[in-house]
Amino acid sequence: MPELTYGEFAQMLYATNIISDPWMGGRERFRLQPVVLSQEQAEQLAIVAERVGAIYHEVSEVVLDHAELLDEFFELTPFQKMMWLASGGRWHGIARVDLFLCTDGRIRACEMNSDTPSGEAEAVLLNQLLHPFSPDTTDPNTDFAEDFWLMLVASHHARLLGEENPQSAIGIQQWQQRPQSIGIIYPTDLPEDLSMMAIYKQWLEERGCRVTFGSPFNLMLDAQRRVTVMGEPVELIVRHYKTDWWSERELIWANQAEFADPDPLDRELLLLLQAENEGRVTVVNPFGAVVTQNKLAMALMWERKELFSAECQQWIEEYIPETRRITSLDPHQLKQEEWVLKSDFGCEGDSVVCGAFVKPQDWQLSLATLIPKHWVAQRFFEVAPIDDGEEVNALLPNYGVYLLGGNAAGFFTRLSRKATDHSAVTAPTFIQAD
Repeated sequence: MPELTYGEFAQMLYATNIISDPWMGGRERFRLQPVVLSQEQAEQLAIVAERVGAIYHEVSEVVLDHAELLDEFFELTPFQKMMWLASGGRWHGIARVDLFLCTDGRIRACEMNSDTPSGEAEAVLLNQLLHPFSPDTTDPNTDFAEDFWLMLVASHHARLLGEENPQSAIGIQQWQQRPQSIGIIYPTDLPEDLSMMAIYKQWLEERGCRVTFGSPFNLMLDAQRRVTVMGEPVELIVRHYKTDWWSERELIWANQAEFADPDPLDRELLLLLQAENEGRVTVVNPFGAVVTQNKLAMALMWERKELFSAECQQWIEEYIPETRRITSLDPHQLKQEEWVLKSDFGCEGDSVVCGAFVKPQDWQLSLATLIPKHWVAQRFFEVAPIDDGEEVNALLPNYGVYLLGGNAAGFFTRLSRKATDHSAVTAPTFIQAD
């Protein structure tokens, strides 16, 4: 294949009508050179991602069995507790586990985004566009769209025909059909995930669905008490609005400015929770993600390990870096180079302080100003740089493995010089053919 310039690639991206920002602040967002995994590496990453998903599912079961943890361990707000209790332990539809191949040969999971995972458009389209330039490889994201759709259908049927609600007032026969009208709820004032909304819309419309975009403020009920988005009745909601944004907004830094809108979205949240409880709508991801998304879930794995099965205890020690609540230790005894600070609902570099990559004064300032109940400390691990034949400016790969209904379903690889943040570049991910 002829060599592709970045400008030519950008034109290919524009032509998708999905991704319109190949540059960000003048910086290239993507790398044309692919990350090529061996068959063994891809299988290992998929297995670990599914095991991490199983650990988090056990977290949900532990919290269901020990309701006191909501107050005593997680210190959830009233509206966060309401989300969890209304969910009945349901938390999963789509998630992304961020995995790292380490210098000691082990695989570590720094976190799992089970609330509003992103990157789907980049993962699928980047592979589609660049796979023709990588012969002798396979594209692991080929079936992502169909797997996503099947997950939505399965979630819809499970929610409305589950044992907890076997006789919906609307009638079982209606729910034997796949959902026809779908609402996508996301923060419409933020542009970051517009490409994801666009590709979801494309996938769903290709499967015969009507798709309506909106924010939580566009949720209403019609005369038949059906949930509507922008006035359009919907059977299923794809929720891409973070659980902690539906609830009371809490400060995580002592020197942080007050939120302009700290109150929960009580009308909108109650509308959805009641409708779902009565079988009038399905929400994916379910609101139970308010617990699994919380970084204190990883601290629960380590501090209350005895609550988990023997198998999960083994997986926790093998894949989850040691994680502790700041309230359970003396933060000033933490050696900077050995720990990473993470806020409870922060994600993807937001509200993360990696001791090995920051100045000593910034580390000390972070410890002095963080509000302890919202933070955990996680053991730092050394990531093996990607082998591109260059030792200078080596890049560290973050292998995001998507889970759809608990099954590994695709890769989203980002490369960075230090911790994964907004400066990371996204590369296509292929698997070496046999």
